[in-house]
Amino acid sequence: MASSASPAVGRALDILTHLARQTGAVGASAIARDLGLPRSTTYHLLAVLEERGFVLRLPESRGWALGASAYGLTSAYTPHEGLERLARPVMRALAAEQGVTVHLGILRGPLTLYLLKESPAGATDEPSLVTAVGVLLPAHLTASGRAILAQLPEATVRALYTRPGDFVSRTGRGPRGLGDLLGELGPERARGWSEEVELVTPGLRSVGAAVFDLHRQPVAALSCTWRARVPARDAEPIVSALLAGASEVSRRLGG
Repeated sequence: MASSASPAVGRALDILTHLARQTGAVGASAIARDLGLPRSTTYHLLAVLEERGFVLRLPESRGWALGASAYGLTSAYTPHEGLERLARPVMRALAAEQGVTVHLGILRGPLTLYLLKESPAGATDEPSLVTAVGVLLPAHLTASGRAILAQLPEATVRALYTRPGDFVSRTGRGPRGLGDLLGELGPERARGWSEEVELVTPGLRSVGAAVFDLHRQPVAALSCTWRARVPARDAEPIVSALLAGASEVSRRLGG
């Protein structure tokens, strides 16, 4: 219940607490009903909370969920749970629309850590992937890792690669050293997305795009994976959808 001394603040906190207990987005009418609030008050408070990044309106469900500011204030979530909850609906839609496997990855030093994976429902020809949730792979070989690296200052990239064994190869392809990597990242930075063709697994191709936080820092990346035999021209819709998806996750994070 809202405090009688500061009803607006109390009601806003009630809304945040209510959303934190949900497993998905909730409509404004349902929030008003569940909390016993006037609908006009609920809409007004949601608008204020949205303006400050504490709640987020999700177009795919026409509902409301916690925003990046709420996740940043609480330690009740694991370090990446907020990112995962905001990215998962976007990834699921991208996988369904494009018929590809979609990953969410972050950097762990010179490695890519995979946080989420979404596959198209009912897929009968899904490729066998090594990129399961929790797997670490060399960032210079993965599309998601390269997408993040491409958005970092060159000095930061250099600081990540200081050991002779950093530039391993899985398939006999890929950059052999820092000079090779920096040369490849330049064009990828300019076009806004990265690509790997059979660097991780023979027969597979991936594209990745960085996700930015409210400080415009690249904190993660989305990537799409499919069979390399698909003609390059058929990849254009996938790249466009990937860029839109990464932009939407960035928006949800306040970026």
